[in-house]
Amino acid sequence: MGGLSIWHWLIVGILVLLLFGKGRFSDMMGDVAKGIKSFKKGMAEEDEAPKAPPAQIGASTVIDAEKQADKTQA
Repeated sequence: MGGLSIWHWLIVGILVLLLFGKGRFSDMMGDVAKGIKSFKKGMAEEDEAPKAPPAQIGASTVIDAEKQADKTQA
């Protein structure tokens, strides 16, 4: 009564194929595979991205911005 035997899984598999059809089931599995590949690619790109130090906003940045504004106005 406890576990499911191979026959139970075989019957479940046949029912799934009957409900969704062979083509639709393979399309779903292809979409799952594409999603996994996309996820792995995104994780790899995230690791490769250079970690730049955060920009510090201070008095020199404000002065540089004012100089740029003066140059554009002149």
